[in-house]
Amino acid sequence: MKKLSYIILIAVTIAVINTGCKKKFDEYATNPNNPQSVPAYLLLRQVENDLPVLPGGDADKFCQFTLSSYTYYGTNEYWTGAAGLNYGTLRNVVAMENEAAKASGANNPYSAIAKFFKAYFFTQMSLKVGDLPMSEALKGLDNQTPKYDTQKDIFKQSLQLLEDANTQMAALISAANNSILGDFFYKENTANPKDGLQTLRQWQKVVNTYKLRLLIHLSKKETDADLNIKQKFSETISNPAKYPLMNDMNDNLEYVYNVAYNKYPNNKDNYGNDALRLCVAATWLNNLSALNDLRAMKVADPARGLGFSDTSFKSFVGASNGEDVGTMGGKVVAGLYSPIGRKRYYDGYTAENTFIISYPEMCFNIAEGINRGWATGNAEDWYQKGIKAMFGFYGIADGSNTVSFLKTAAPGDYINYNINFSYTDYFSQPAVKYAGNNTAGLNQILLQKYLAYGRNSGFEAYYQWRRTGVPAFLTGPGIGNSGVIPLRWQYPSSELSTNKDNYTKAVQSQYSGNDNINSKMWIIQ
Repeated sequence: MKKLSYIILIAVTIAVINTGCKKKFDEYATNPNNPQSVPAYLLLRQVENDLPVLPGGDADKFCQFTLSSYTYYGTNEYWTGAAGLNYGTLRNVVAMENEAAKASGANNPYSAIAKFFKAYFFTQMSLKVGDLPMSEALKGLDNQTPKYDTQKDIFKQSLQLLEDANTQMAALISAANNSILGDFFYKENTANPKDGLQTLRQWQKVVNTYKLRLLIHLSKKETDADLNIKQKFSETISNPAKYPLMNDMNDNLEYVYNVAYNKYPNNKDNYGNDALRLCVAATWLNNLSALNDLRAMKVADPARGLGFSDTSFKSFVGASNGEDVGTMGGKVVAGLYSPIGRKRYYDGYTAENTFIISYPEMCFNIAEGINRGWATGNAEDWYQKGIKAMFGFYGIADGSNTVSFLKTAAPGDYINYNINFSYTDYFSQPAVKYAGNNTAGLNQILLQKYLAYGRNSGFEAYYQWRRTGVPAFLTGPGIGNSGVIPLRWQYPSSELSTNKDNYTKAVQSQYSGNDNINSKMWIIQ
């Protein structure tokens, strides 16, 4: 018996020692300088930084706004490979939700905004490639090979997320549950900060405005009873109490630049690097000039080699995306193509805010929906509201306006002109005067929406061209891909290596087994 007691005592002692050792080991294995969790507000800031597509990159070229005129700094060829996807950002969205839930329960402002983020990033990714993992995605080690949701289901789920976000935000606003930090678009906007309640109201407008964008993206599926596009569109614009929308430019979801640490990509510091190697694309500038649109003189300088006066719209001519870059560069040097506006983009550091989701786009989307017969209303009124909002964005007023161009190639030395502009005259032009709820009127809405997308809103201008063909995009050897504009991006190679079976099924069901950049995805069929 005594021997048995010794044995039990030794066993207990060993167990205690092992437990203590393990506890010590776990403590030592944890790096106190490496955080085990991140507050929701820090994650929100990171997610918000991933929302905008900044100007000056490929989106400008693919949407045919600006072009490279010097091969050393890049060509104007469209892509040939894979899309970059936002699953890393979406994992941060999930982490933000989890951290906020731990701190304040499941029903909180971060949870509501997270629903918008999911709808935004999943649809943005799907517009690039087609079908994607959604319903089984973001589960980590619990599911490393998620199935692909169809593009239709991605949009259905996203529209429901937006509906749920709107409902949750309304409830949070009603309950004054508006504790949120880290939102630099509205809450911590340095120029016009909002309180928590105002911030939620702003985001609710963003949610419903983005819903209209998604419904417009689905225009080719307007007869699909399962999607119910027309009813969703009509109820959204006819019930502002339930679905508040943007009221003016102050409601924009937009990226704001500053001198200290967040400069506009084209600025006075890099004038010598890229201002002389970029020009304006004809699809953008020539359409403005053809409409006697004063925005042409804001976004470009005159092509003085053509021999017209600085304030003649004949002096504002862009280059074709399809032109050989070497030929284009020679014409830019000869003054036959307009460079991008020196005063607007290179005189300082903050040029213009970059829209992510904007009031002008919303106006044109509402006009388009009414034109298509999805809802009752005055399409012309919304059409004109969108145009006027964009003129205001460029500082153009009804009456006298100042435009400034470089006198010579030397930066900072400008010549100013006073130009009279009249809304009445502008809207009286046959090409601008709304033609009615018909195809001609629709094309006018689409053209003005394209002009409003200039150097902002990511790839929306390209997606509109892909969906409607308006405006006509220019092609030729300079765009690569045998002179054909691609219709989609390929899937990342990581999908083939980590989720091969589901990837193969998705490519087979959509594109007959060929992950081809020229194939048509469901949404444009």
